[in-house]
Amino acid sequence: MCPIGVFDSGVGGLSVLRALLQELPHEQFVYVADSGYAPYGERNDDFVLQRSHAIADWLIAQHHIKALVVACNTATAAAIRVLRTTCPELPIIGIEPALKPAAHVSKTGVIGVMATRGTLNSEKFRNLLESLHGRATFVLQPCDGLADAIERADAIETEALCAQYTRAMGQFGSKDGEMDTLVLGCTHYPFSAKVLADQIGPNIPLLEGGLPVARQTRRLLAEQHALLEEMTTNQPLLFYTTGHPDALKEAVQRWLHLETDVASVQMNQ
Repeated sequence: MCPIGVFDSGVGGLSVLRALLQELPHEQFVYVADSGYAPYGERNDDFVLQRSHAIADWLIAQHHIKALVVACNTATAAAIRVLRTTCPELPIIGIEPALKPAAHVSKTGVIGVMATRGTLNSEKFRNLLESLHGRATFVLQPCDGLADAIERADAIETEALCAQYTRAMGQFGSKDGEMDTLVLGCTHYPFSAKVLADQIGPNIPLLEGGLPVARQTRRLLAEQHALLEEMTTNQPLLFYTTGHPDALKEAVQRWLHLETDVASVQMNQ
């Protein structure tokens, strides 16, 4: 009967929450946008770890969550190992850039990866990349400022940054040496999918990590006999932010097509 906690540095994790709602329609979710401290992708690991701990502790103490979804690539890379050590009885599900699915679907064997600098520089990402050595060539592109532009719903800057970074990566297409797949390695980036498709072409698959996270969450809850098979509450979604509530409220309306209240909350590091 307890909810599932979901958090991100801001509104990007709504792309993961969208997948969770589709995969687990009877569950209750508590979503925290740490917008007052965003973006994580350009912060150091210690800062991201402190914020992740503060949010996890708050969700456990205030909402007695039965699982925690770290809906942020940067926070997963920086904090999930420590969170699992300090909360060993709590199922904690992280997200990683979809490099493995991309290597499976790519025909040219050349794959673009857009991500935050924090994700690309992390040990977790380096290990993932090393595990796929020889299976594909990955063109890595740090996208400074893009998550923040999406967070602020700045369409002009989002389009400009998408154009800048896709040009920097090189040629997309189906010919030898061209990138025929693009991995969106930040949960914010799926909300720029239309802009990206317009720039690199509609036939380039854009791979994100929300669906694998949702399926893993379902699997872990089923293993613990904690999966709800029918709706038991009239308030299945609660939203909190450490930033301005209107920004999260507008993002939920825009991307989840839901009308909801958003509460402001402060969590000490």
